[in-house]
Amino acid sequence: MGDNPRTSDSDRDPAVTAERSEKPMQPNAQHQYDVTPDDLPLCCPMPGMQLWNSHPRVYLPVEKTGWAKCPYCSAEYTLRR
Repeated sequence: MGDNPRTSDSDRDPAVTAERSEKPMQPNAQHQYDVTPDDLPLCCPMPGMQLWNSHPRVYLPVEKTGWAKCPYCSAEYTLRR
């Protein structure tokens, strides 16, 4: 909205999903994300998220239980098959 070239509309949209997309997502903007097998191996922050203001990348074992919680930001991920 302002003159800052580093922000985009997706940076300000709290309804952005965890799906991979062309536009970077705001990391840690939500506390629950639905992911698909295409997102595996699952890591937080996810590859489409901007990393400049986030925690170190950690891989989460979501395959067996269908659910995982990030130890850094407490984001919860649910695997949708």
